Amino acid sequence: MIKRMIAVLAALVAVASLSLADSGPDASAKDTKKMVQNNFVETAQKGVKLSGYVDAGYSYNFAGKGTSGSVVNSRVQSDSAASGDFNLYAVKIALEKALTSENKAQAGFRADVMIGEDAKYLANPAQTYSTSANNTAQDSNYLFLEQAYVQIRAPVGNGWDFKVGKFASILGYEVMERPANMNITYGILYNQFPFWYTWVLSSYKFDEYLDGKLGVANGANSDNNTTTSGNGDGVALLASLNITAPGGNANWSHNFEYSTASENSTGATPAADPIGQNSLPSNVASGAGGANAWTVIYNSWGNWSPKFADSKLLLAFDTVLGNTAGVNNPTGPQNTTWWGAAAYAKYQFNDWFSLASRGEYFGGDNLSKISQGLGQENQAAGLCWWEYTLTAGFNVIDNVLIRAEYRLDWGQNIAGTNTGADAGGLNSSGPAHYAGAEVVYSF
Repeated sequence: MIKRMIAVLAALVAVASLSLADSGPDASAKDTKKMVQNNFVETAQKGVKLSGYVDAGYSYNFAGKGTSGSVVNSRVQSDSAASGDFNLYAVKIALEKALTSENKAQAGFRADVMIGEDAKYLANPAQTYSTSANNTAQDSNYLFLEQAYVQIRAPVGNGWDFKVGKFASILGYEVMERPANMNITYGILYNQFPFWYTWVLSSYKFDEYLDGKLGVANGANSDNNTTTSGNGDGVALLASLNITAPGGNANWSHNFEYSTASENSTGATPAADPIGQNSLPSNVASGAGGANAWTVIYNSWGNWSPKFADSKLLLAFDTVLGNTAGVNNPTGPQNTTWWGAAAYAKYQFNDWFSLASRGEYFGGDNLSKISQGLGQENQAAGLCWWEYTLTAGFNVIDNVLIRAEYRLDWGQNIAGTNTGADAGGLNSSGPAHYAGAEVVYSF
């Protein structure tokens, strides 16, 4: 009886509330509430995942020349600012609806957004030293759309997958996300590979040991398919073949890019950019004759986690061989071949401490790969760069990674200045020292 009385009273209160609401002057508020309730974004949709990280740190460059204007040419912009600098490397947010393992027609998507100093570099890899070498040029507010693509699976054979949109490069062992690499700083070789492409990439898994990729894109780091000068219409052809060892503890990847024209540069023209700290392989072919240029890159990388080390040891390598030919006005025809190799090792001593190292060599038959507009002397001078990096990692709190790093770069023309009479010059062989640290929270 008591329960029935409570139910009746509750019903009477509800009716009275509705009557008062209907008689009030805020009927439009009710309509608005109804509209909001019926039109919304389902943030908890099944299968859609949100992830990302916040990466901040400190870097100090003991530049080769020892002056405030010195920069280390073998390092990327955000790792080369003179003297000391507190860095917001990146805030990354990724939203994805991944494809399932079922071999059926299905679709998904992925979008990655990065904000911070790395975002500025990744969006503008061909900026000049004069605008990128100073700490004041770093921009933690910069927004970069790293990836945005639709995923589609066609139920053909074992399942044929497609990415359509903007996607990360298939070349190179290192990736755009610092926390995913063994070291804090980007390697020399990483700076020679494209970062991203725009159009379509297909992938097919032949069996558990062999998978491949084929793609067509506008060109490296480019949203349009014209050359830098706008005089041509070219594309980049991509191919990849990956071999996985039985047991899944080793991979060997072969990657290839051929560009049918000079690839686009987001930086300045050769006349205004005597040296480009860039990742664009066809930088030398950025003049008016760029439509007749080409770039060919072969990349091979692999990693191995020996079973005898109980997953504590990881070994890896990365190699590149490339060639670019074209016309770089006003210096005329240019042709350059470059090559490089990197070796990586990481040992996880326990749950909270690891030590990683990287050694690299990068060479070329002339300086045209790394410099523009300095005249035909670039065709004669050789390129020979080395670096060694040691990184300590600490996992002391869940989802938090703390790393400290020392790096040494040396070799021909490893450092230059962006001030004084020799502005933009390649004039020091080093050695150039670096010390830094970072704190990363992943979610």
